[in-house]
Amino acid sequence: MDKPSYWDLATRELGRADAVMAGLVRAYPGIHLARRSDAFTALARAIVGQQISVKAADAVWRRFVAAAVPGEADVAFPRLAPAAVTALGPTALRACGLSGRKADYVHDLATHFVEGRLDPRRWSALPDAALIEALCDVKGIGRWTAEMFLIFHELRPDVLPLDDLGLQKAVALHYHRGRRVALSTIRRRGETWRPWRSVATWYLWRSLDPVAVEY
Repeated sequence: MDKPSYWDLATRELGRADAVMAGLVRAYPGIHLARRSDAFTALARAIVGQQISVKAADAVWRRFVAAAVPGEADVAFPRLAPAAVTALGPTALRACGLSGRKADYVHDLATHFVEGRLDPRRWSALPDAALIEALCDVKGIGRWTAEMFLIFHELRPDVLPLDDLGLQKAVALHYHRGRRVALSTIRRRGETWRPWRSVATWYLWRSLDPVAVEY
């Protein structure tokens, strides 16, 4: 997968500004953020996987893809059509193993795309805060999910997901000898990483789990 155009510049500047970041960049060479799927598919998968185990989410996702795109070979990263999902309707979505609430969420997401309330063609002109607000208009998408989408799918370089437990744990581990710190402290630390807070967060996540996530 292609490296984001800003990646090398970001790692150099983070390394110069922060000794911990310099060490993490050296510790995890040759890997970077990567995008695998289209926007709708990535968001649908994020909703499907909420609050259930990875194994359960994978099983539900496979049934969901089979219903929405019969015969699709690439189950992990299919290309889903929002109109095909709205055509399924909530009852068919529940038959895939989605709870009634998640079926409603996925249907609402598809409707947002079909009606143009979410249009990826317009997103490049939106600042991070505006895109997060637009995503949070979908049922089942909160700020954390929107931030993950901006980092992993949109490859936005300067998102700091303060509510992410992994980020909190890694900051405590690397900067405060494992002691839990306030979100305001993490926010201040993040100021030293601007305009590459997504990249800094990504390296902190790698220090906890070397396997990189792809959307």
